[in-house]
Order: sequence, then structure tokens, then C-alpha cells
Amino acid sequence: MTAIKHALQRDIFTPNDERLLSIVNVCKAGKKKKNCFLCATVTTERPVQVKMVKVKKSDKGDFYKRQIAWALRDLAVVDAKDAIKENPEFDLHFEKIYKWVASSTAEKNAFISCIWKLNQRYLRKKIDFVNVSSQLLEESVPSGENQSVTGGDEEVVDVYQELNAREEQDIEIMMEGCECAISNAEAFAERLSRELQVLDGANIQSIMASEKQVNILMKLLDEALKEVDQIELKLSSYEEMLQSVKEQMDQISESNHLIHLSNTNNVKLLSEIEFLVNHMDLAKGHIKALQEGDLASSRGIEACTNAADALLQCMNVALRPGHDMLLAVKQQQQRFSDLREHFARRLASHLNNVFVQQGHDQSSTLAQHSVELALPNHHPFHRDLLRYAKLMEWLKSTDYGKYEGLTKNYMDYLSRLYEREIKDFFEVAKIKMTGTTKESKKFATLPRKESAVKQETESLHGSSGKLTGSTSSLNKLSVQSSGNRRSQSSSLLDMGNMSASDLDVADRTKFDKIFEQVLSELEPLCLAEQDFISKFFKLQQHQSMPGTMTEAEDLDGVTLSRQHAAGAPLPVSSEKDMIRQMMIKIFRCIEPELNNLIALGDKIDSFNSLYMLVKMSHHVWTAQNVDPASFLSTTLGNVLVTVKRNFDKCISNQIRQMEEVKISKKSKVGILPFVAEFEEFAGLAESIFKNAERRGDLDKAYTKLIRGVFVNVEKVANESQKTPRDVVMMENFHHIFATLSRLKISCLEAEKREAKQKYTDHLQSYVIYSLGQPLEKLNHFFEGVEARVAQGIREEEVSYQLAFNKQELRKVIKEYPGKEVKKGLDNLYKKVDKHLCEEENLLQVVWHSMQDEFIRQYKHFEGLIARCYPGSGVTMEFTIQDILDYCSSIAQSH
Repeated sequence: MTAIKHALQRDIFTPNDERLLSIVNVCKAGKKKKNCFLCATVTTERPVQVKMVKVKKSDKGDFYKRQIAWALRDLAVVDAKDAIKENPEFDLHFEKIYKWVASSTAEKNAFISCIWKLNQRYLRKKIDFVNVSSQLLEESVPSGENQSVTGGDEEVVDVYQELNAREEQDIEIMMEGCECAISNAEAFAERLSRELQVLDGANIQSIMASEKQVNILMKLLDEALKEVDQIELKLSSYEEMLQSVKEQMDQISESNHLIHLSNTNNVKLLSEIEFLVNHMDLAKGHIKALQEGDLASSRGIEACTNAADALLQCMNVALRPGHDMLLAVKQQQQRFSDLREHFARRLASHLNNVFVQQGHDQSSTLAQHSVELALPNHHPFHRDLLRYAKLMEWLKSTDYGKYEGLTKNYMDYLSRLYEREIKDFFEVAKIKMTGTTKESKKFATLPRKESAVKQETESLHGSSGKLTGSTSSLNKLSVQSSGNRRSQSSSLLDMGNMSASDLDVADRTKFDKIFEQVLSELEPLCLAEQDFISKFFKLQQHQSMPGTMTEAEDLDGVTLSRQHAAGAPLPVSSEKDMIRQMMIKIFRCIEPELNNLIALGDKIDSFNSLYMLVKMSHHVWTAQNVDPASFLSTTLGNVLVTVKRNFDKCISNQIRQMEEVKISKKSKVGILPFVAEFEEFAGLAESIFKNAERRGDLDKAYTKLIRGVFVNVEKVANESQKTPRDVVMMENFHHIFATLSRLKISCLEAEKREAKQKYTDHLQSYVIYSLGQPLEKLNHFFEGVEARVAQGIREEEVSYQLAFNKQELRKVIKEYPGKEVKKGLDNLYKKVDKHLCEEENLLQVVWHSMQDEFIRQYKHFEGLIARCYPGSGVTMEFTIQDILDYCSSIAQSH
């Protein structure tokens, strides 16, 4: 234990300027044994502080660490458990009771004895010692009380004291002065003993010499002690005299404290009463406004609004703890609740009457709009209702059930009103599109089965705008000659498949304006109603915050939440959904009416889908820029899908009609109908889609159509019997190339180059094929010569072949004199003229190409003669100049 005590003094207490007086090895009672040490310490500096420290061995090593310390003055009781029997348990009563079990009773007794001595010296017997043996305490007391107080510290202090720095330095100097201090410790100890004896003798002599001075000093000390005793007696008497004064001052202090406490309580009570009066008192004027205020006049609405706000502030005041238990507060809250219920019923009833009256007033104005393509203006109604916006906000926060009921009633009344207005509006639009009367227009909205016969017979005033016509009418068409095409143009118009005329352009322009006007009327109507709903019902529409809804229930198309029935506000995302659902309920007829109008426009003219696609795309783009999730944006987006389907259907019908085209076996083909129609479609589409947002859809349609045109031109050319295949391909691809060059469609640049290449290839093929006939024998002769050369016969040896000697060559050349060549060319010109159509005007181009090809063949024949029949003097009976003259005169004569 001594080694542990020295180690604790060195490692823990010396660095903190403390001295370890006693130590006991303990563990907590009733738990697993975790040993620690309780140490009694005093500080080395004054004033002296006495502490009790708990020291525990570290889990990570063999060193000790200071765990907790208590000031000894905080110790109230030391309980040794048993004063008679030996018991290692003891309790220390600080702010709570600590129960310990010592490793031995002797250590416990020694530690308690040390605490008792420290209590006697420093704490003036403040600590109570319970169940401690009186013998143990008596053993700790020396002969007198004063000695116990003055000498207790020396008894407690341990025998061992650590050397300070000066003492270590003196010992080192002493050991340096003696050579044998380390090698011969006995000699060094003997030397030190001799020197100590010398010093003791000197001290005794000095004391004997100063005995007289010591006696004098002792007398002075005795006198001083007597003076101290007298002073203590006087102080004791003074203390007794002041004791009564102290008691009186204590009573005065306590009385002052009670007075101050009473004043503080009165101030707090006054503050609470002022708070309740200021925050829970509603003016009589506000009460009268809530009970009897006029909700029809502007002044009455303003008074009711101010009263409702004041009532809401009184009801929502944050009461302090305990206020809700006051009877007056409960009565005032009940009064506020009754006022709120009464005013909420009055406000809901009045607004319901306003909604009903609005339906009647607007119905009376429908007649004047029945002949105009315009929707009635709801701005006056919105302006009147917006006066109640603050009251609606108050109702939303105080009585969500009535607010919800008003929302449903508003949707019911307004949906019926808007349905009548919008249906009449679309009826007028359909009449203006078709030019029919209102009675004859009724069949347009009938189901398809009922109106099929009427559509067959009436065709909506001739369907003058229909370019491609019905599939059945186009299936009856055949490819006509240019003359027959002109003569049959009127019949084609009657069949509904006519080219773009002035009437077509007028009808389409008229349809475009009407459709644009319809969208332009609907858009501000929806935006105005949505803005009104947001302001009147206090629903945010331009912010986005995450929000969730629980236990949702469907209220006729409006999704709300049960969690808001108690008056809690809706999250922002739910409010945006509520606006959209209300708009869907109010304007539920817009989308089907728009779809019916689009179907009508498509029946009038399938090319109207181009106009509708551009207009609808623009309005959808505009609406999405404002609010992508709004009702208007969603509805127009859905309708745009229908328009896009009609557009795709129009393109598919044209491709199908191309595939179903039949050509006449008795007349020449010329420019195929679907090639001319593609030209017209492309010209119309380019004018419509200029600067349009949906240009990509048109480019895709172009690609599909041009591929269909290419494939079906080749198909018709292969089936043609009257007109050569090359002529059909050449003329139609020339027409396609000219169309694409004029319109400059960027997405069809590759097809334009392909069309030019096909036109060039088939022109060359037709020219070569046709020129083989005027000089047929000569052509066959030289083909035979080339065949012999190809077989390996040298060119100069060809003339020795029996079938290709000089005589045979002269015989063939004599069959084609200049007159005969001119006659053959003239017959060729007439044949080409019969093959080609006048619309494309390619006769001179083809004839010039034939002239160039004929001259090329002439030069080729002359070259063969020069190589295969050298020196024979055989030449053609006509020259290149003769060919030029022949071709020129033939072209001029025709």
C-alpha cells in the first residue's frame, strides 16, 4: 500500500500541489468488484483546501487517473455502519449517498480517523460521524484540545516527505565534497554523523549562551497570551450583544423579501390581465358587422372583412400556460366560436346565392353571342366576386368544410354555365366553317352511323378544299393523257380530288382564321378563370413545394384531403392540383368540343390538319411557357395529340392512295397525279409551316411522302404499256427535281439529288434506246464488228471477215443516204412527241440530247471505220453538219 501511496503522490497529487494524507482501497457495495482508491488530500498553498479524490486504475495501462473529487466541506455524514463489530462497509453522504466496501477494516478505520482529524482542524467539527467507535475517535485525540487542533496535521502527515530541489542540490554538493560518498557509504555516513555531533554541540552552546534572552521572550509571550484572552472575552461579549440585532435584521430582511415578492406577483398579474384584455377583446362594431353586416355593398364587405380578421386574431392568440383554465377565457373562446360559425354560415349562403345569380345573368347574355364567334366576358362577375377574396381566405383558414362546400357549388354552377356557352360558341364556329345554317349543321355533331348518309350526299358544300379526296374516289382515277387530263379536270373536282384552286385557298384561309379565332377565344377565357380561381379561393399556382396528401377523397373531380377538414391549409403542390382539377371540372366540355371541331375540319379538307397542327402547336408552346402543368397546357396538349394523329393519318392516306393508283392502258402516262399532288402539298405545307414550332413533324412527313412517291413512280413505270418506262421515270423525276429545287426543302436535299440522278439516267437510257432504231442495220453491223474485236481479232483484220468486209460495209452504208437519215429522224421526233407529255415540256431537251447522242454515235462509227478499214476510202453518205441541219429543220417544222 505504501508503494501505491508513493506512486499516487508522485503521479497525480504532486503536479496539482496537493499532499496525500490517507488512502483506502474500496469498491462499490452490491456490484461487481471494480476496485478504486479514496484519497484524502490537502493543498500545499494557503488557504488550505481539503478534498476527497476517487482514483482509478486506467484500462489501457498500469497508470492511475483522477476520476472524481469532492470538497470535504460538502461531506455531511460519515456512516461506519457498526461501531462494535468489525465491518468493512461505510457510507459517505455528499449530495447523494455513496456506499463503499473497504478491502480491510483497518484501512477503513485509518481513513475515517484521518477524516475526523481534518474535520477537527479545518471544518470546526462540521461533519457528523455515525456508528463510529468512540475509542477510535479518542485514539485520534492527543492530550489536549489545543494540541489536537495544532498538532493534528503533524500526526496525519506521513513520515515520508519528498526532497525538494534545494535539498537535492545540497546533498549533491555534500556528496561531491566527499570522495567516498558513493564507493564507501559507511565511511560517508560516519563522517556525516561526526559533523552532526559537532553541529549539535554548537547548537547546545548557543542555546545556553542565549538562556536569558529566551526567558525574556517567554515572559513577553505570556503577556501576549493574556492580552489575547482579554480580547477574546471582549469579542464574546460583543457577539452576545449583536446577536439580538442580527435576529431583528433577519426579520426585517425576510419582511422586505415578502413585500418584494408580493409586488412582483401583482405586476405579473396585471401583465397577464392586460395581455388577455388586449388580445381577446373584440370591438362591438366588429361583432355587429359579423352578425348583421351587409355582404352586398362594398362598405359592408370591407367592414365584415376587418371584423373577420379581428375575430381570427382573437381566436388565434397564443395563450400562455394556464390561461385556458380561466373561466372568462373559456367563455370568450366559446363566444368567438359562435360568432365564427354564425358568420361562416351567413357568408356561405350569400356566396351560393351570388353563384346562382351569376348563372342566370350570364344565360340572358348568351343570345347576343349566338351569331358571333366570341365567348361571353366573365370579367364583371370575377371583379364582383374578388371583393370577397379576403373573406374566402378567412373561411378557408377557419371553416374548411364550408370553404370546400362553396368550392363544389361554384364548380357545379359554373360548369353548367360554361358548357352552354362553349357548346354554342363551337356551334357558331362549325356553322362558319361549313357555311350551313344552324339546322343543317346539326348532323355534323351526330354520331357517325347517323350522319354517314348525309355526309355521303351533301359533302359539306362540295368539300372544295379537299385535295386528296376519299380513298374510293382516288381508286377510280387512272393515269390519263395530257389532253384527257384537261378535259376531265371538272369531273375530278366533282369527285372531291381537285388541285388547289382559288376556292381551295379561300376555304383553307377561312378555316385557318376560324380555328385561330376559336383558340384565341378559349385561351384568355381559361387563363382568366384560372387566375380568378387562384385569387378568389386563395390557391397558389406559380410556386412549387413538396407536399403530400393523406386519405384523399374525390369530390366530383376535385381531389382534396381529410387532413385539411379541421382548417389546416393545403400544401402548395396540392393547391396547384386543386386548381387544375377545378378547371377540369368547370371546362370539362372544351376538349371533346375541340376534338369534334378538329374532326369536322378534317372531313372538310384533310389538309386542314396542317393548319390545325401549326396553330395548336403554337398555342401549346405558349401555354407551356406560362405553366407546363396548367389545365390549358394539358388540354391543348391532349388535343394536339389528336391533331398530330389526323396529320399522320392524312400522310398515310396519301401514301396509300399512291399505292392504289391505276394507270390507263390506252393513253400515255405523263405526270402522275400523286406527283402533282405532292408538289401542291409541299407548296401548301411550306407556306403553312413557315417559322412553325413543329417543323420536325413536317420533315418526317416529307420523308415518308417522297419515299412513297419514288417507289410508286417506279411501280407505275414498270406497269406502263403505252408509255416507255424511261419516259415515265424521266418526266416524273424531272418534275420532282424541279419542285424540290423551287421549294428548297432542306430535309429533302438528298432526295433532290437522287431525283436529278434518276432523271438524268433515264433520259440517257431513253435517248440511247430510241436512237438504235433510225440506223438499225448500221447499228447492228458495227455491233458485230465490236463483237469480233472483243473476241480477240485485231481491228485491221476485221475487214477480212466475210460478213464484215468492205463490200458488206459499203452495202450497209448505201442503205442510209442523207434523205433516208432525215426521214428516220423525222419519224423518231414524231414518236418521241407521242411519248412525252406537254405539261413537263421536255421535248426539246430530249431532242437535243438525241442530237448529241446521234453525233456521238456518228463519230464512234467513223472511228471504227478508220481503225478497222484503213485506206478503204469508205465514208458515211452524210456529215455531222448534215445531222445538225436535219435536227434543226425537223424541230422547226413541228
